[in-house]
Amino acid sequence: MMPEETMTSRERVLAAINHREADRVPIDLGGFQTGIHRDAYADLVAHLGLSEPLEIRDPVQQLAAPSEEVLRRFHVDTRYVFAGAASGYEGAIEQNERDGRLWHDLEDEFGVVWSMPDGGKYMDISRHPLAEATIADLEHHPWPDGSDPARFQGLRLRASEAGLGGQYAVCTGIGGVIYEYGWYLRGLERWLVDLVENPDFCAAVLDRMLAYWTDFYTGFLGAAGNAIDVVMIGDDLAGQYGPLFSPRIYREIVQPRHASLVRHIRGLTDAKVWYHTCGDCVEYIDDLIDNGVDILNPVQISTEGMVPAELKKRFGHRIVFWGGGIDSQHVLPFADPGKVRAQVKANVEAFKPGGGYVFNNVHNIQAGVPAENIVALHEAAYEAGFYE
Repeated sequence: MMPEETMTSRERVLAAINHREADRVPIDLGGFQTGIHRDAYADLVAHLGLSEPLEIRDPVQQLAAPSEEVLRRFHVDTRYVFAGAASGYEGAIEQNERDGRLWHDLEDEFGVVWSMPDGGKYMDISRHPLAEATIADLEHHPWPDGSDPARFQGLRLRASEAGLGGQYAVCTGIGGVIYEYGWYLRGLERWLVDLVENPDFCAAVLDRMLAYWTDFYTGFLGAAGNAIDVVMIGDDLAGQYGPLFSPRIYREIVQPRHASLVRHIRGLTDAKVWYHTCGDCVEYIDDLIDNGVDILNPVQISTEGMVPAELKKRFGHRIVFWGGGIDSQHVLPFADPGKVRAQVKANVEAFKPGGGYVFNNVHNIQAGVPAENIVALHEAAYEAGFYE
């Protein structure tokens, strides 16, 4: 017989992110970095015998918006609220013929164009608007206005509705993408070269992004008031084998902007600041804590340095781990449900002592993951998550 729950979902999340043991470990699903691909979701819905329309939450990553029925079936404790439309791109996708194929193109507000061939799984960048720009050209780029009040109309009401008036913990969609948008605008190879050969250009772009997100969160959190429990920001700083670029460059150029944004957010809200970076990011955890970050996601345990028990022992009293539920590269897509359950149980047992842990798959559940494994993932997390 399963133990009884004694807390609301919001109480449970708040306990965990304040390093206290709740009745059980909270479970998350449905964000831009903690979500599920539309194909995997369609398979899951069919497996569960449900009939519901498919809503795309994020067209770039092709993420579905899980229904309330699915969220409750998996005991999910989080709900999400976004500025404007759920994706921010509603009505913006165009269809174009190129090379004998139909393409779906989306130009975001920074001028970056994302494209996907008909039948594709995800969107990739097809145009970097600052690929050939100089510092002087930045003055003429049409930078969007982060403070545009139209973004935040009705936000407080939507946040309250998402949390059912305090029943669920309310999280924002991911924002604060300061560093990563630099290479979106410039192109990855050119940007990495610029970090070494043209750092003043990179700094100028980062300052533009910092200004945008500072304005954005002033408006967002001003409109949402105290209805937000977790503010989600992030930039990928690491890959499978460690940092994507020199930690010295991070600390000299990027970190001051990160720290400035976190300070700004913390001055506007009591909500916890959640930071997303994929990869083996052990090198940066102390830096993120110094920046004022409260929560680390996605905790990519398939890398050499991200070992659950070691992470918990070394950092668990100073930062919350949100993710790390299973090896999403090798186990979740390919193992049988029994192995999925066993690894989930082991990881939950490593992370849950003393609170400071929220369960989620490592990043989004990808297309092709068997529905049986998705069910096993969440059932095992629920069963293993109870505290005695």
